[in-house]
Amino acid sequence: MGELLNKLKPLKPGQEEMLKALTSKEYEIVGLFGPTGTGKSLFSILYGIDAVLEGTYKRFIISRPIVDVVTGKEITTIEAGSQYMELVSAYAKDILSGFIEWSKVEELIKEDKIVFADTHYLRGRTFDDSIVFLDDAQSIEPESAIEVLMRIGRNSKFIVAGDPVFQRDPHRGVEGVSIIREVLLGEEKAKVVDLGLKDIVRPGALRGIKFLLEARMRARTLSESEKKVLESARIHSPDANIITVVEFVDEKKKFEITSEHTPDALIVVKEGYLGRLVGRGGERIEKIEEDTELRLRAVELRLDFTDLANVNFFRDIIRAIHPVAWIYKHIVDVDFAGPNLAVKVATDTFGAFVGQRGFHVKFIDSVMRKLIGVGVRAYEVAIEERTTKRRRRRR
Repeated sequence: MGELLNKLKPLKPGQEEMLKALTSKEYEIVGLFGPTGTGKSLFSILYGIDAVLEGTYKRFIISRPIVDVVTGKEITTIEAGSQYMELVSAYAKDILSGFIEWSKVEELIKEDKIVFADTHYLRGRTFDDSIVFLDDAQSIEPESAIEVLMRIGRNSKFIVAGDPVFQRDPHRGVEGVSIIREVLLGEEKAKVVDLGLKDIVRPGALRGIKFLLEARMRARTLSESEKKVLESARIHSPDANIITVVEFVDEKKKFEITSEHTPDALIVVKEGYLGRLVGRGGERIEKIEEDTELRLRAVELRLDFTDLANVNFFRDIIRAIHPVAWIYKHIVDVDFAGPNLAVKVATDTFGAFVGQRGFHVKFIDSVMRKLIGVGVRAYEVAIEERTTKRRRRRR
């Protein structure tokens, strides 16, 4: 590793995997996907500058879209003019503060060893003996992301980073970062590193994601049945801070969910408000059920980043609505992997989690998509791995 990367100590398992992928000579393409605050930009830029300073590559190309936070529109170099360099320089300055003097970076820019490139104007260019870093790939169109990849020449390395869940536009369909990720999976000499909530190290990012989840759920357009639940809850539980209501009667019919454990709708409240919604003896939520003629259950929006395997909003939802009441005890981990929630389940109970014809997991997937716009994928985890994780937690 170079001088700059030596100053940086990986704090999470995902960061260790990311560092190994970046510094490995085995991979020509590295994809880093996950939420903000996991170190994607920091590790990539430090690696790129190190590689140029050591002479491994001649140039480090940084291509990052500049997006207007108000309109969501991407700003080109033509529109921004001289301000474009100010914006991208400020981005790099913030990342590199404490690692290298900015005057040294400016020298590399003057020598054309560090180049900031607009994603809109890469057509026709080829980058040989270079590292090309495409950051914030969730903000560009799929064609632009592919276009950057096509610019890679001889003895070059391509790094792409993006957040396919929290920073993407929820109204946009499949964005560039998800398409790139799918393309890279299984590709020869390419490595995909999925970073999750457990890999976040920046405190502000942890709070921000919780706020973003809440804002996204509050912004949902409610169906008539969901509005009826909300109106009844405001009458019978006026002091409960309700975030949203998601009803899934049609989904239960579609996936033949007949378990008495599975409710008809789920009420999401802010952390600390569950008791106010339900009532001391459950009398409040019973009144809401009488009004709406629906079976209801409620969960709190809580994200404990110190123990995501056990204290996790998404795990609570699965516990509340999965047809198999005891299955939550066998969930090893729930975290994001690319654009989906990855639910890891012990091998011996994996069949119960997935259900006949996969209907249980398809049902969970459909509810999560309605609630937060994110799908669900289930993965088997060997019992030995689960036991090892438990021992580590006890220590």
